[in-house]
Amino acid sequence: QLQASGGGLVQAGGSLRLSCAASGRTFSSYVMGWFRQAPGKEREFVAVISSSGSTKYYADSVKGRFTISRDNAKNTVYLQMNSLKPEDTAVYYCAASGVVGSSPTSYKYWGQGTEVTVSS
Repeated sequence: QLQASGGGLVQAGGSLRLSCAASGRTFSSYVMGWFRQAPGKEREFVAVISSSGSTKYYADSVKGRFTISRDNAKNTVYLQMNSLKPEDTAVYYCAASGVVGSSPTSYKYWGQGTEVTVSS
């Protein structure tokens, strides 16, 4: 089970840190990803981190502004979001997969989402 938190309302240029807590003993074996879905749009890839944390990939739209990290001892993955823009407004979801990838179809487990609103 994945539980995302940390969303909220922030002004453009501000920062938020999302957290995704996982239950179970196998968290450290999963690749973890963050996706987002804006109103009326399809769910899109944001970032992914390998099970060890050594490999990370980002969508071009967030590269240089967002940072994904994980703490396997705490069964938690994070998404630090800086220099937020109004176009970052979306519901953010964490997900778990067995492979590093950007397609939502490769992720088996999903959290419930946390809403991020960036005002201009």
